[in-house]
Amino acid sequence: MSKVIVESLVYHLSGKTYESRLVYEPGALGKPGLVMAPNWMGISEGAERIAKEVAEQGYVVLIADLYGQSLRPSNADEAGAAMMPLKNDRGELRKRMQEALAQLLGQSRALLEPGKVGAFGFCFGGCCALELARSGADLRATVSFHGTLDTPNAEDAKRIQGSVLVLHGASDPLVPKEQLPAFEAEMDAARVDWQLLSYGGAVHSFTDPNANVPGKMQYDRRTSERAFRAMHNLLKEVFQR
Repeated sequence: MSKVIVESLVYHLSGKTYESRLVYEPGALGKPGLVMAPNWMGISEGAERIAKEVAEQGYVVLIADLYGQSLRPSNADEAGAAMMPLKNDRGELRKRMQEALAQLLGQSRALLEPGKVGAFGFCFGGCCALELARSGADLRATVSFHGTLDTPNAEDAKRIQGSVLVLHGASDPLVPKEQLPAFEAEMDAARVDWQLLSYGGAVHSFTDPNANVPGKMQYDRRTSERAFRAMHNLLKEVFQR
């Protein structure tokens, strides 16, 4: 297995300090860049594990710090308290995602292939990735894993510049079913190149090996593998254009 480096990037936004993670294989030619929005636990060992696996497929990954350097949730209550203010303020959420994208593009430690950038995220991070796309960011592809799909202003989808892939657990109780047709209508109205894959029997957090709340949040190895294959297929397609 090739060696993957994980390095911290410290930056400031609105007087607050953030610390993202840059994950890459050293010494290679320019590669596509990906902003990764982690789940509600934020920067964590689990997020770094996923980023390493994706980096090994030929990408430079930046794990966005959505909460700030001083806030690292250690349990569900803390994560919920950190997440909800951002879910309720999509403008601030987009600002933090845009700054993470700027950090990826502006860093000099890992060479990026010009013009080839995407975003992906998990649970709350899936919502964040979609909001970054809706903000008009120059992304070739945006991928959401078991994330919520709602947005305050569906008209913003007209700003989306690349392809969108939603990977959804068909039995997910945390993503209201009415969000699916609303999302489809939003994407169609904006003429976005979109896909929504709904995996039978899968619930929330199906990519998280630590998720073990049956019927609510539970890891599903087969579904996780299928979903990551779908993401890599899309990334390969859009980055070869």
